[in-house]
Amino acid sequence: MLARQNIFGRIWRFYRDGFRNMTWGRPLVWLILLKLFILFAVLRVFFFKPAMAGLSDEQKSEQVGERLTKTNNTNTLNLLTD
Repeated sequence: MLARQNIFGRIWRFYRDGFRNMTWGRPLVWLILLKLFILFAVLRVFFFKPAMAGLSDEQKSEQVGERLTKTNNTNTLNLLTD
């Protein structure tokens, strides 16, 4: 267990010291954090609305069950005729 902590500590110090010694290190970290915020917060709010919002738990479980058991037979038929 101690060796694992030592490895993670060494990796952390490696990146920390690398960014400190770079001239663009601090702005680069802020740019990465801004990009992650945009990807996970802003895009999720505007583009990835919850598909099952407003459904009860029973309706959600039925919908998931239907989607899992639903098969697309047209691809199978196309493969058989080719």
